[in-house]
Amino acid sequence: MAVARGKDRKSVYRCTECGHVQSKWAGQCPGCGLWNSLVESVEDRPSAGGSRFLGYAGAAGPLTSPVSLATVEAEDIQRTPCGLEEFDRVLGGGLVPGSAVLIGGDPGIGKSTLLLQTVSALSLHHSVLYITGEESISQVSLRARRLHLPCDSLQILAETELERILATADRHKPAYLVVDSIQTVYSEALQSAPGSVAQVRECAAQLVRFAKQTGTTVFLVGHVTKEGALAGPRVLEHMVDTVLYFEGDTSSRFRVIRAFKNRFGAVNELGVFAMTETGLKEVKNPSAIFLSRGDEDAAGSVVMVMREGSRPLLVEVQALVDESHLPTPRRVAVGMDNNRLAMLLAILHRHGGVPILNQDVFVNLVGGLRLSETAGDLAVVLAIVSSFRDRPIPRDWVVFGELGLNGEVRPVQNGEERLREAAKHGFAHALAPSKNIVKGQNPGLNVIPVKSLRDAIAAL
Repeated sequence: MAVARGKDRKSVYRCTECGHVQSKWAGQCPGCGLWNSLVESVEDRPSAGGSRFLGYAGAAGPLTSPVSLATVEAEDIQRTPCGLEEFDRVLGGGLVPGSAVLIGGDPGIGKSTLLLQTVSALSLHHSVLYITGEESISQVSLRARRLHLPCDSLQILAETELERILATADRHKPAYLVVDSIQTVYSEALQSAPGSVAQVRECAAQLVRFAKQTGTTVFLVGHVTKEGALAGPRVLEHMVDTVLYFEGDTSSRFRVIRAFKNRFGAVNELGVFAMTETGLKEVKNPSAIFLSRGDEDAAGSVVMVMREGSRPLLVEVQALVDESHLPTPRRVAVGMDNNRLAMLLAILHRHGGVPILNQDVFVNLVGGLRLSETAGDLAVVLAIVSSFRDRPIPRDWVVFGELGLNGEVRPVQNGEERLREAAKHGFAHALAPSKNIVKGQNPGLNVIPVKSLRDAIAAL
């Protein structure tokens, strides 16, 4: 198949590591010596007679003068609610005109379902164009009928060629454009196959440019690799305004959407959904889900208060300590960093006086969440001590705090808000850093201040 290229554009091969450019592909980059790092890209040809450095007088177009940042008036961003409060929370309060949103996740996790629910609600008051590259129009229609979604005003097109997509979008001028998925879209200006690094980068750049020029909000659905990262070049995440990851186990009905980048709001915000027969339903009180504990007290279980974005969450931490029959005891952490667990075990041995060198240690965060902050250090260590000594921690206790290498319990951010969340859910006792406690702020909650790890173990 002949490939059409513009007269002012040429195909080159650029190294993804050092940026070396050459006209032909090679297995090894001559610049840095890395193998398989040259990928195809399209660049503009230099104009005839033009020099590589034009100098001050040779700059093309009129020159613009810089202005003082203090003189620039900040404009209020007009956001549009998308119909799902949990989705609005992750986006920073709603959709911004002209923004580009990238949503990634495992196959079958619910990315297309979430976007179909969102754009069907938006189509009641705005023009929406849905581009499907993986499914047929009849498949999308069957899903919409199964979810009982209003789609009378929703325009859909099955297309994978970038030039046709942009021409259709330019003709219909939608307020919202969905491309599902970016790995299936290809440009006629490139010879590489759809889903390659060059195709993904070029197609994403063109769609983001279209969003900025027309004010259309563009949703891009992205595949993920087996390591959990978005497939394609890393520059894809730098091009867009917002990067969202849809997480969860397909065997569980609960899904979590997390913001890793947001130019119009806070990052690490969390939205919780439940997958039902009629689509994704919002979970208004996620702490109630992650606290689904048994009826009896069990050793190795403790509730902590972690924070995801602007929301405090009550999460159960489980630990299992058992005698090891291996030369090297196992250290397994599900939901937290293994290196962090190794450091906490060293602190427990040195400053807590609990030797577990010959014990297998397993730590798990209930609900599939991941502990990305240090406020759960104290809860993890106390769960390990509870399992090792086979002494349950009372169910009405909640724990949070950061552990230092000297065994001190350090304060964490938003300590008062964490205590209020614990009191709201009926907990009677809280073990917290002494510097996070303000007297008289939490009626009905007995807050026990601790300054060191030995104080915390003694209090329990």
